[in-house]
Amino acid sequence: MNETATYFSTLNSPVGELLLTSNGAALTAVYFEEPKYGPANTIGWVRDDARLAAVRRQLEEYFRGERTTFELALGPAGTPFQQMVWSALTEIPFGRTTSYGAIAGRLGKPSASRAVGAANGRNPISIVVPCHRVVGSAGDLTGYGGGLDRKRWLLDHEAAVLSRALATAAASGLRR
Repeated sequence: MNETATYFSTLNSPVGELLLTSNGAALTAVYFEEPKYGPANTIGWVRDDARLAAVRRQLEEYFRGERTTFELALGPAGTPFQQMVWSALTEIPFGRTTSYGAIAGRLGKPSASRAVGAANGRNPISIVVPCHRVVGSAGDLTGYGGGLDRKRWLLDHEAAVLSRALATAAASGLRR
């Protein structure tokens, strides 16, 4: 395995084609088509669908409503502050939202909501590191690197999956 290689695969999804990248040990990116902060250079990248098969499978399960958490090694490149924010994003429960200010507070930096927003916008691992679950302080949809239509779709998808799970649990409780 070439430790400096970037491996990639693509996945057709309900929110458009996704570009998946790996450094050989961990997932490094999930990019939407025409990302705001996409890869600067793809020269020398190696297509390797097998290496990214687990990522593809887990994303497909997510889109089918069968998966609410991801079990993948992650390796996003970023500053120490960005890494802290991205780590905090992974703690937002499926189907829930939080605000930039709440994340800043959780990080012990209550006045850093704009910096949190900037780091959130630079998250290279869309969907898996759920930056779509961060909304404005009033609950409004704010900027999203994949576009607000995709953000709305992802949030609606998660709400529908949760709703189905609750309805199934309630129906199962009635049958006992």
